[in-house]
Amino acid sequence: MSTPSTPDINFDTPALRRHRKGRAIKDQVAKGGIAVGGLSIIGAVLLIFFYLLYEVAPMFVPADVEKLGQYEIPGEEASMSSPTLLLAMEEQAEVALRIQENGDFTFFAVNNGDVIKEYRLPMDGDIAAFDINTQASREMAFVNEQGQALIVKHNYRITYPNDQRVITPKVDFPYGEEPLQLFETDTQVNNITLRDGEDALILAAIDLDGHLYVTRFNKEVDFLSDEVVLESESVDLPKISGNINQVEVDQGMKWMFVLADHRLLHVINLNSGTLEQTVTLDEVGTITSLEMLLGENSLLIGTSEGQISQWFMARKDGKWRLQQVRDFEMQHGAVRAISTEQRRKGFLVAGENGYVGIYHSTAHRTLYNEKLVDSEIVNLTISPRAKDLLIETEDGKITHFKVENEHPEISWSSMWDEVWYEGYEKPAYTWQSSSSSSDFEPKYSLVPLAFGTLKGAFYAMLLAAPLAIAGAVYTAYFMAPALRRKVKPIIELMEALPTVILGFLAGLALAPFIENNLLGIFIMMIVVPISMLVFGFTWVNLPAKIRHAVPEGWDSVLLIPVIILAVYVAIQFSPALESFFFGGSMTTWLNNDLGVSFSQRNALIVGLAMGFAVIPTIFSIAEDAIFSVPKSLSYGSLALGATPWQTMVKVVLPTASPGIFSALMIGLGRAVGETMIVLMATGNTPITDMNIFEGMRTLAANIAVEIPESEVASSHYRILFLTGFVLFLFTFVFNTAAETIRQRLRTKYGQL
Repeated sequence: MSTPSTPDINFDTPALRRHRKGRAIKDQVAKGGIAVGGLSIIGAVLLIFFYLLYEVAPMFVPADVEKLGQYEIPGEEASMSSPTLLLAMEEQAEVALRIQENGDFTFFAVNNGDVIKEYRLPMDGDIAAFDINTQASREMAFVNEQGQALIVKHNYRITYPNDQRVITPKVDFPYGEEPLQLFETDTQVNNITLRDGEDALILAAIDLDGHLYVTRFNKEVDFLSDEVVLESESVDLPKISGNINQVEVDQGMKWMFVLADHRLLHVINLNSGTLEQTVTLDEVGTITSLEMLLGENSLLIGTSEGQISQWFMARKDGKWRLQQVRDFEMQHGAVRAISTEQRRKGFLVAGENGYVGIYHSTAHRTLYNEKLVDSEIVNLTISPRAKDLLIETEDGKITHFKVENEHPEISWSSMWDEVWYEGYEKPAYTWQSSSSSSDFEPKYSLVPLAFGTLKGAFYAMLLAAPLAIAGAVYTAYFMAPALRRKVKPIIELMEALPTVILGFLAGLALAPFIENNLLGIFIMMIVVPISMLVFGFTWVNLPAKIRHAVPEGWDSVLLIPVIILAVYVAIQFSPALESFFFGGSMTTWLNNDLGVSFSQRNALIVGLAMGFAVIPTIFSIAEDAIFSVPKSLSYGSLALGATPWQTMVKVVLPTASPGIFSALMIGLGRAVGETMIVLMATGNTPITDMNIFEGMRTLAANIAVEIPESEVASSHYRILFLTGFVLFLFTFVFNTAAETIRQRLRTKYGQL
């Protein structure tokens, strides 16, 4: 019998050719679409990276100085021989003031030196001594040869006739035109120091013999005229060794710093009239310049060796001591003059041969150090906005410069190292982006924010990781399929809850509840696991008839009432136990007896709330990874005699480990970047303390709180973008590490 032949099949019919052609076109379109989508995602990530870098980079650009013009010293020729006491500029840097020893005031245009107004001080003879309270106050003290002091203030009135800004300078006398008598008899002085406070005014005078006299003028308001009346009283001083050269008084008028013999610095407590400390400055060289930094709490000391050092009062061993905090190098001869900024902790230093340096004290940053003029510098001043610089030189000229120095307060050390701020006992990591006045600088340490971010993520993962992984293992491997189909969607549905709602509930409901039931929470952490173990042990020892009444994989449902009962018992008995062991309040006991501070909104609240938000992410990915392990591996292990638990530990978990690790890393990334829960469930306190009962401030929450209030392109604005950049790097590093480890785990266990 013959076998029928197989009919020939033609695979090259027109219909099949059209089908293959259409399929090829679809493959190419899909391939191109997937490639474009992938490249678009990479491009978007790179755009985020470069945009953040674009906003951050200007903070680290050094200062730039550009020469705008030069002109002869303004004023009458007859007065050119009288030395300059002061150069100053008003707010807009359009009008400048030059004050001379003969008492002449010359207001002139900054851009070309044209004289706007001239004024003669109503005092007899030349000025014997001069001092300015602060550049920002524009208040000055002039002392004549008879020892009489006159307080003068230069002011500026702005008008807009015909829509044109006109600045009119004027000279005011805040305490009247009648000079203040410093001594009972005429006494010549060669140095005067002025410090004007809210309730008093201090004048410290040094006579020709090097003796120091301090007079305090208490301010009283006249009931009828509403004018300020000064009542003088002398201040008793201790004996001071050396020939006194200069005196400075701090803002609070508590400390007086007396420079003697250009090498000894005496610290006097004006409240008690005692000599608190004497600092010998032989090591730094001869003192050539002594100025107070903005805020009048820090001393800037310039030396003949070209060194500038910052000093301020700080507690040491329970006593106030003058501490040397930072050093700067001029590198171009002796320090001839120091001019401080009016709104930042920056200052300018004039060296020899026309060199000028620009520095910032707190950032410990040298921003500029170049030669600006050919002749020796006599005087220099910077405008209130620190954008214009005037330099007077020995050749009788004034040179005008434009200064670009937008972010001097930012440096690597100020953000990542401990910084010693004025008024602090020691260096510290501090984030305080705003201050009540320009006298107190903002503090931009990123360490508390980075620490708070990792702290919050740590406590969230401490709760979420064990629960999510254990739940994923049980659900995927031990739970009945019918129950799994109900449980998994419910847990995944938790991820849909808005984090702002979770944060709201955590801050308003969970935080007060835990504060009032703190002991109950700790009891619950002990009682719930023990009750589960006891119930499990009891269950497996029950007769088989009873155990088989519950379908296989449904055993866990029986734990629900056990857990509820354990929680109820822990909460109900906690008040009695708290009253017996902790005097009625565990939070007070922690604070008073253990020294552990407790804040209602703390890391425990964040861990619970953020853990609740992270659990669904970890659970879902880990459960899918475990459930996707081929059944042949499990069946083979069981067939060889392994128990279900051994099979799960030795076979299933290693095979699923890449997916489990990815789940943990994605959960960690979610915890690191979480904003609203941390924002609403913590006190947003930027501290570096791992105490679970203290709050923290994270990078993401800090951006959400402060970016709406920051001025565009300001240092604060850009440093917030830097925190975003740091957060971006955090997630990038975590994800890259996770992918690398996942690939190694897949390679290692992929052959099982």
